[in-house]
Amino acid sequence: METKYWKLTKQEKIDIEMIQEASTLLKQGETVAFPTETVYGLGADATNSEAVSKIFAAKGRPQDNPLIAHVANKQQLERLVCGWPAYVDKLMEAFAPGPLTFVLPSNGVCAENVTAGLSTIGVRIPSHPIARWLLRVCDLPIAAPSANLSGKPSPTSAEHVWTDLQGKIAGVVDGGTTGVGLESTVIDCTQDIPIILRPGGITQEEIKEITGAVMIDPALANQSERPKSPGMKYKHYSPEVPLYIVEGSLEAIQRKINQLKMEGKLVGLMASTKATNHLTADEVIPLGDNLTQIASKLYDALRTFKNGKVDIIISESFSEKGIGQAVMNRLKKAASQYIELN
Repeated sequence: METKYWKLTKQEKIDIEMIQEASTLLKQGETVAFPTETVYGLGADATNSEAVSKIFAAKGRPQDNPLIAHVANKQQLERLVCGWPAYVDKLMEAFAPGPLTFVLPSNGVCAENVTAGLSTIGVRIPSHPIARWLLRVCDLPIAAPSANLSGKPSPTSAEHVWTDLQGKIAGVVDGGTTGVGLESTVIDCTQDIPIILRPGGITQEEIKEITGAVMIDPALANQSERPKSPGMKYKHYSPEVPLYIVEGSLEAIQRKINQLKMEGKLVGLMASTKATNHLTADEVIPLGDNLTQIASKLYDALRTFKNGKVDIIISESFSEKGIGQAVMNRLKKAASQYIELN
């Protein structure tokens, strides 16, 4: 398959033509990758089961893993669901458009392979201007998981998408590097109290400020349950080589690195900038000075470490406060081992 590549130019007439071309392909039942404020998504018409099946085929994604439908505004969202509790309006006012996905009762407009046969559907209004532009032109709900091969680190640039999916999808809209760097928070809004199914760009603390109460779904730790949300069941985000998360002092982390090197291993390290100033390894990637920066650079770092350059990646363990909860959720799903050291 030929994969078209549109790099937006900031010249309005040219960019309008490219967006219209991408929109036409989506309306014709093809798959197109596009940027959101979280990661790049692989989109298809969410009302067309045949189009949606092309997402699963391109990614190699399990069929029982539900997809999120992306819409341009609240009016488009209302077309897909059967209503919601009053607190959803407050959450939408605070966080939509933005990296928050609402799981609501489905009215059946979207294809069954979007919902994986569930009675609910995850819907989100992205804030990225290119995503919203494309969604307005299409005037369709667009099912769009991350635009990567299933199980691999999610794409935060068009280059990542091209590496994974060139020849497997109809097109890629290049809108530059994404912002948040981690997928949206998914929140079950079918109960009296909202339940976080997947931590992401909107934190538990931020949601609690709006709703007064919020729960964490225990299924986040139970891999045998049928997933109600993307990212709950399967191993995700894995780099080319084994990843070890190491919790402990900087001295303990360095001892672990030294031990692996004595075993003849080439060791990659990713950690906060402060930690990398005190640690040495064969390849070192500083992730930033705070959890927001670490979140935005995490997937790119996981993709940077290549087989042949390193044999093992060591990652520092991070605080699970705020967006750190999402960072550690992704790292634990990617990791081969979690090591606690004194």
